[in-house]
Amino acid sequence: MLVLRCRSFSAALVLCLLWLAALPAWAGNNVVIKTPILESHFYRTTKEPLYVKYLLYKGGGDCDRGSQKFRNDRPEILTATEKDYAKSGYDQGHLANAEDFASDCGKQKLTFVFYNALPQTPNLNRGVWKRYETSIRKWSQSDRLVVICGGYRFRKVGQLYVPTNCFKVVQNQATGKILFCGTFTNTNKATETDLTEPVLEKTLGYRLPILRKS
Repeated sequence: MLVLRCRSFSAALVLCLLWLAALPAWAGNNVVIKTPILESHFYRTTKEPLYVKYLLYKGGGDCDRGSQKFRNDRPEILTATEKDYAKSGYDQGHLANAEDFASDCGKQKLTFVFYNALPQTPNLNRGVWKRYETSIRKWSQSDRLVVICGGYRFRKVGQLYVPTNCFKVVQNQATGKILFCGTFTNTNKATETDLTEPVLEKTLGYRLPILRKS
């Protein structure tokens, strides 16, 4: 929550207005949704998350996702819907991956919420994005990871706001070492590009909850 304290009406007011003007345009619409498995930074305007953060250790398991469907279990938040995705050509792309929590069927079910999804092309969602999910899950067998993933440069396509790019940041929770930072084109020929977290944050226009080295 953003708290603004201006005690005088003169110089303090000017400072407050300057402070407000410096905020990213999305800040007032950003809602943090916390669940037992993830933290979603949800943007009301697009009805989708900017990014999701979660912890991953020994990911994987045998739970069958079966007929699981995305839903909205937070009626106070207006999210994208099944109808919005229908015939759009876009997948409901997990940010916190379902298979990461497949050792606990209850937790896996918690990944099927629209505030944990972005519209992704099938080529991205089932291709290079999935390959990195698999690799990151393997890393989690030996290391406790902090995973942050989301999208940026949203454009309206039908009823959906579609990111032109998605991103992932993976950090070792114990050491703070960045194991991976990359951006993915959300296209029919999706590709991945490595970059540094400062460059990513500059592109996004805001800071991510990355563990900062002291």
